[in-house]
Amino acid sequence: MLNGSRGRAVGLALGYGLDRALADPARWHPVAGFGTLAARLEQTTYADRRSAGVVHVALLVGAGVAVGAAAEHGARHRPVAQALLTAAATWTVLGGTTLDREAAAVGRLLEEGRLPEARTQVARLVGRDTRTLEVAEVARAALESVAENTSDAVVAPLVLGALVGVPGLLGYRAANTLDAMVGHRSARYARFGWAAARLDDLLNLPGARLTAALATVLGADPAASVRAWRRDAGAHPSPNAGPVEAAFAGALGVRLGGRTVYGTGPEARVELRPPLGEGPAPAPHDVARGRRLAARVGLGSLIVLAPIAARPVRPRRR
Repeated sequence: MLNGSRGRAVGLALGYGLDRALADPARWHPVAGFGTLAARLEQTTYADRRSAGVVHVALLVGAGVAVGAAAEHGARHRPVAQALLTAAATWTVLGGTTLDREAAAVGRLLEEGRLPEARTQVARLVGRDTRTLEVAEVARAALESVAENTSDAVVAPLVLGALVGVPGLLGYRAANTLDAMVGHRSARYARFGWAAARLDDLLNLPGARLTAALATVLGADPAASVRAWRRDAGAHPSPNAGPVEAAFAGALGVRLGGRTVYGTGPEARVELRPPLGEGPAPAPHDVARGRRLAARVGLGSLIVLAPIAARPVRPRRR
């Protein structure tokens, strides 16, 4: 029979399957609705202070956790309902298949020699300025996005779902969305976005390590992944993207990192990212290899996390 803890595990698996089969809904996506709500609330909460950003994040992430907790509490004695609720929440927060489709389009355009279109397409995946990127730089941008977002949009939410259930799934996606909206470094959000960026870093810590470990185990060259992870990840500006991108670079035998430009005109910001891996610059066909590795990592994370989600929950003593 299906009990509560097994219902959570079944729900995660169903939600993962829905994402693989259907991807994100093209219209009326709940995350888009959350983003609209967050933008409206920002009109009230914004101030150029860290404390204002803390309030903004607490209200919105707290609301996501509260909604998830209330829904899960209502289904606590109905394992089938809990499984379906977890499946719906998992499908809502995962983005692996949409990521894969966007990256596939980049790889296809590069392999067809359509560099201008590939630059436009890869801009859907990354925040950097892509207008003058060469072939290897477009491939690099796509691979870095595939690696980082496999952690952010697949493995990390599954970790929170396995450990905490629906509140973890919704709270994670709320924090991750806020980081995308206000967590980047700019004149407006340097202080206000601090809380969103730090919370997102914290919530992604276990997922990023699991992603890097799975990329190492499931990749073509585990030794190279371990070397790149240990040697290169710490120099990356992100504590989570560093291990993931380094492990992917080692597994694929390519070199990631390098000059990256964010924004345009007077507000453009140049970052010199450390080299990750010790192979050549990525080629167009490496995008497909990175996608296949990401698919193995996503499925591997579900296999690892399902038993954790299904662990028996001890009743509280009264």
